[in-house]
Amino acid sequence: MAWTWLLAAIVFEVAATLCLSASDGLRKKRWLAPVALGYAAAFLLLSLSLREGMPVAVGYGIWTAVGISAVAILARVIWKDPLTRRMLVGIALIVVGVALVRLG
Repeated sequence: MAWTWLLAAIVFEVAATLCLSASDGLRKKRWLAPVALGYAAAFLLLSLSLREGMPVAVGYGIWTAVGISAVAILARVIWKDPLTRRMLVGIALIVVGVALVRLG
C-alpha cells in the first residue's frame, strides 16, 4: 500500500505544481484552491506512504525525482517551456541517483 500512497502523492504534487504555474505567481486567484489542496493532499499521501513503512529517503527521493521529471515534461507539452538536452541529462541523473538510494 505504501507504493500506492506514494504514486497518489506524486500525482497530487505534480498537479498542484502545474496549477501553481497556471496561477501566474498566484495572481490568478482561481488557482489558489487547487494549489493549496493539491499540496496538502500530496503531503498527506506521502505521510501515509511513510507510515506504511516506506523509508523516508526512498519515498521522498522518488516523490521528488518523478515530480521534477513529470513537471518538466508536462510543462513542455502544456506551455512549451524549454526542455533541453542538458535538462534531460539532469533528469536522467536524478533518476539514477534515486535508484542508487533505493538499492543502497
